[in-house]
Amino acid sequence: MKPIILFQVLVLLVSNCYSQKAPVSIIPQPVSLETTAGKFRLGQNTVIQINSDNDELRRVAAYLSAKLSGPTGYLMPVKIVKLFSKNNIHLTLSGGNKGIKEGYELNVTASGVSLTADSGAGLFYGVQTLIQLLPAEIESKKKISNLSWTIPGVKIKDYPRFGWRGILFDVTRHFFSKKEVKDFIDHMAKYKFNLLHLHLSDDQGWRLQIKSLPKLTEVGAWRPERKGKWNNTGKPSANEPKSYGGFYTQDDMLEIIKYAGDRFITILPEFDVPGHSLAALASYPSLSCTTDSTYAVNVGETIANWHSDGPIALLDNTLCPANEQVYTFLETVFTEVAALFPAEYIHIGGDECLKTFWKNNPAILALMKREGLKDMDEVQSYFIKRVANILKSKGKKLVGWDEILEGGLPPEATVMSWRGMKGGIQAANAGHQVVMSPEDFVYCDKNQGEWTAEPASSGMVRLKKTYSFEPVPNGIDEKLILGAQGNLWTEQIQNMRAAQYMLWPRGLAIAECVWSPKKSKNWPDFVRRVEHEFTRMDIGEIKYAKSMYDPMFRPAMEGDLVKLTLDTEVSNLKVHYSYDGSFPDNYYPEYTRPLIIPKDVNDVILVTYRNGKQMGKLIKMPVAELRTRIK
Repeated sequence: MKPIILFQVLVLLVSNCYSQKAPVSIIPQPVSLETTAGKFRLGQNTVIQINSDNDELRRVAAYLSAKLSGPTGYLMPVKIVKLFSKNNIHLTLSGGNKGIKEGYELNVTASGVSLTADSGAGLFYGVQTLIQLLPAEIESKKKISNLSWTIPGVKIKDYPRFGWRGILFDVTRHFFSKKEVKDFIDHMAKYKFNLLHLHLSDDQGWRLQIKSLPKLTEVGAWRPERKGKWNNTGKPSANEPKSYGGFYTQDDMLEIIKYAGDRFITILPEFDVPGHSLAALASYPSLSCTTDSTYAVNVGETIANWHSDGPIALLDNTLCPANEQVYTFLETVFTEVAALFPAEYIHIGGDECLKTFWKNNPAILALMKREGLKDMDEVQSYFIKRVANILKSKGKKLVGWDEILEGGLPPEATVMSWRGMKGGIQAANAGHQVVMSPEDFVYCDKNQGEWTAEPASSGMVRLKKTYSFEPVPNGIDEKLILGAQGNLWTEQIQNMRAAQYMLWPRGLAIAECVWSPKKSKNWPDFVRRVEHEFTRMDIGEIKYAKSMYDPMFRPAMEGDLVKLTLDTEVSNLKVHYSYDGSFPDNYYPEYTRPLIIPKDVNDVILVTYRNGKQMGKLIKMPVAELRTRIK
């Protein structure tokens, strides 16, 4: 009798230990999550049941059916029923659940799945959570056989913290196809982002067809091809083939807008003016203040000297605020854009406007005298206010980068703060609505780890720094902060795999910052969930960075030798190193205290391990580089 009882106890203990090994992993973290007993298993006969013929309800159910049926091989039909039956998935539009537009409630038991929301958007976000509860193999593009498709028992109540949860995708510096943009949208949708900010014009290209201004894409969408590092190129010659680039026809864009809308993502178009306008000037040179220049679409060559006391333009890349043709041009552009995009906002850029060529221009000086403008900032403000009126006449609201604050701003304008938080604070204190997008937290074109082992970029933003982002500054009315977004600029990004590497996993951190309650943020638990998501990304063939596993370097001098202190973002890592030029593994010396590097060592090579498995990259750090950093 006793051996039988002992065996039963052991079975119970093993069962409990097994359940504890697989805690629920959802990104972004829900508002409320309770695990319950039991689990639901999908099967050949599972049906997705909906309670009405509502268009959004049917659309979300069809999305879920397609997502589940491919990897499982099950049909997953959608059926409208009056009464839900057991052992199925139930989707309900409730029509009266606390008025939380994007919220949802999800209950999973052994007898079925119940998902309820007030809106199609809420249902869609609940579906994303449901998918994350399934085994990682649900991300497979192929059918997976001999797998138990189980969902753990949970009770979830969830809704977003902010209404603006965005990612900027720069399709101008390097062009991405319609299919690639759709893939980008799919990856955003998984993590409950609801806004895709498309950067559609810049010095390097104009990416949207404007039917009344055909040269914008005939000329402005194309440039000579460059394959190397950004800014490591010379000015194109006049006879170089302009074979690199592309643009979206208006039909293409309507298709993208619908695709995004089906996933409850709004497309925010940006046309960057008055600066960053070489592609427009190459197409229509008369829009410039500078009549003696020959304009060409930029290939990445330097067009300005950047100094701490202000940039100096080497070439005028601005639309001329004193040129009436400019406002006729913008009226034409925004008439077609406003008719195309359902978004209530249009982004007009307004950043990094190099005013070097304005300062002594007769037309600009005459404008200043006529309008009583005292400096170049007020000249730009004059331009922004006129553009705001154009947009207002089209039923659209203006949003721009924080430079639009300089010189004064229309009261209805929204400010996107990118140069840190200060622009957003200034705008909110002046009563403007704000979207926070500070480069020191959420710029996804910057390195995620040690720059000597990362792709070329303009700085560093590690995952933990992004996760620490708080969109609402102390003392600011939270109602004025619409939300936040991460920005993926593509000067250094030439293909989609490179874009994925730079966005993930930082995009996961941004998703949690804009969706989850501030009080629920927990770095160690987030790391656990990110690692779980890595497995899903591997199966889904998504590229991502493992830079969170790479050590951080803090060099100092001890006498005439370099003293190297190493830190890691992630716990439970062991750092191994070599001095002799060989590549270390977990049998090499382990870092346990700051290293005093011998005089005869040229390079320290490091790698991180956990439980005998390599986690980070091999990083070769020259001692000369460490000495430079100390200086």
